[in-house]
Amino acid sequence: MTTNHPQTSPPAINPVPERTSSDATIRLRRAADGFKQRFFDDSSCVVLLVDDQLMIGEMVRRALADEKDIVFHYCSESGAALMTAERIEPTVILQDLVMPGVEGLTLVREYRAREALRNTPIIVLSSREDPTTKQDAFAVGANDYVVKLPDKIELIARIRYHSQAYLSRRQRDAAYAALHESQRELMAANIELQRLSSMDGLTGLNNRRRFDEYASTEWRRALRERTSFGLLLIDVDKFKAYNDTNGHPAGDELLRRIGEVIRGCCRRPEDLPARYGGDEFAVVMPGIKTNALEAVGERLRLAVQDLKIEADGSMVTPYVTLSMGGAVTVPTEEGGLLDLVAIADRNMYEAKANGRNKSVIHE
Repeated sequence: MTTNHPQTSPPAINPVPERTSSDATIRLRRAADGFKQRFFDDSSCVVLLVDDQLMIGEMVRRALADEKDIVFHYCSESGAALMTAERIEPTVILQDLVMPGVEGLTLVREYRAREALRNTPIIVLSSREDPTTKQDAFAVGANDYVVKLPDKIELIARIRYHSQAYLSRRQRDAAYAALHESQRELMAANIELQRLSSMDGLTGLNNRRRFDEYASTEWRRALRERTSFGLLLIDVDKFKAYNDTNGHPAGDELLRRIGEVIRGCCRRPEDLPARYGGDEFAVVMPGIKTNALEAVGERLRLAVQDLKIEADGSMVTPYVTLSMGGAVTVPTEEGGLLDLVAIADRNMYEAKANGRNKSVIHE
């Protein structure tokens, strides 16, 4: 059962069976119904009194009646307390210590076990003043202990103190959560921006900028660790003739499909395929051996040939093919990355000069 400050003309209500039909019960019901039409914001104190004595409920209601920023709810049944508290989300719970059915301290434990009520302030109301009872109340999660009923001024002061502390904590938690979410979204946006800035828009492979960064980083690593460094340069045979014959959209689609094949042939996480420029591609392969690089080149050559994309009539084969040049070295202080690029480039042109549709890998 919930109550609020009484309205001038309360609307009709559906009576809920109670153990008594006293005037206090009727007033509390009318106040609860009036609450449905009242608006209150996050600065309002929402009080839930859980007490089986209707007289106590009426006394607390009267004590709070003139406080416009305090919304009062009343529950006389211990079995309905948890459901009522989760529904109205109080900023403070006034919990009677001794109730039929479920003891007040048991209810305090159950409040604390619910996620929605874990931090809600609880003021235990009791006629007992012995220290052991107070100790038990605080031990199970109570925030305050009051011998009922306290003076009106003291009761309102305690309600406001605990409610404002709870609201401040809730606002702080909401601000932290919003900040965390903003940081997460910003991080995700930055990651996506970095990905897009490193990606070739046509093929979806890494772009030349990313190739240069990665190749330089891995070259220095290989130099420090004295490990091998492999590079494969790839050129689409007679691409200009294909582009002129079939049009630029067809040329773009060809590059996209070849990019997919290159990506699929790079099976190690450290391999980085990239669009090197125009119809040329490159793959950085840290730690690879010469025979393994030869195998990758041959696998890639056959994969593109198996696409059976019809080529220009001047081609050696009826289908689009690739010419590749690669090289593997262990970096030294005397040689640089550009030297390896020059070797791979020379090998690629050797493949073209020897009839295209070939992969040439050597120093």
